[in-house]
Amino acid sequence: MTRLVDFSKFTSVRIGGVHEIFEVDSLEDLSSPHFLGAVMIGGGNNLLISPHPPKMAMLGKEFDYINFNPLGENIHLEIGATTKSAKIYNFAKQNNIADLEFLKNIPGTLGGLIKMNAGLLKFSISDNLTHVRLARGWVSKDEISFSYRHSGIDEAILGAKFELHSGFDASISDEISAKRTNQPKGASFGSCFVNPEGHFAGALLEAVGLKGYAIGGAKFSEEHANFLINFNHASFEDATSLINLARARVLEKFGVELKTEVCIL
Repeated sequence: MTRLVDFSKFTSVRIGGVHEIFEVDSLEDLSSPHFLGAVMIGGGNNLLISPHPPKMAMLGKEFDYINFNPLGENIHLEIGATTKSAKIYNFAKQNNIADLEFLKNIPGTLGGLIKMNAGLLKFSISDNLTHVRLARGWVSKDEISFSYRHSGIDEAILGAKFELHSGFDASISDEISAKRTNQPKGASFGSCFVNPEGHFAGALLEAVGLKGYAIGGAKFSEEHANFLINFNHASFEDATSLINLARARVLEKFGVELKTEVCIL
């Protein structure tokens, strides 16, 4: 079915208008004319919507599930793409499952996490993943080119399978939480740019004088420069102008090309 979404309320950065999306509630919907050619969106945590976005689709509640299958020392989970990271973390904690502790500190749904190979510190969502369910069927991890904050997947992600172990370790998530106490509050994407190899994006932005810099209602945070904050009803143009300025200054001073973690539609 199609429905209207107010992206100023749906996305974490609180920018965007009201646009029509097609909700996929079954596998049959994947062959609907409403779905064909549409851009799949997830939970809106790394999403910036323009005034005139392309045709969009999102998965419905049928893809929010966790199937638990313990096999000897290994634990196999099949998880739907619309399942939120907090739900996965709590399930792992309640069932003494290791390897997913870092999800406590990452917002979003599984499909989006896989799309950008999300992670923290040395952890990534692809670490213990074995298969990804795409519209064409189950695909082995070996057939996917996962790299740092990148999956290369350009198809609709419907779910995934993981091979995990028992022994939930709360100290991992607690340690990550302690290291992230400086994260700014307010409407944002989280990290705006991927850390370039050998650099930290926040440090590069600070070095070119953009920490705390504002255009319109958008600014790079005074606490952590790699967080773009919507502090005063920022527009799409405010956010993209700030992003483009950052990329230009860093490229000019350091010869480093910044890549966004944000999906701009």
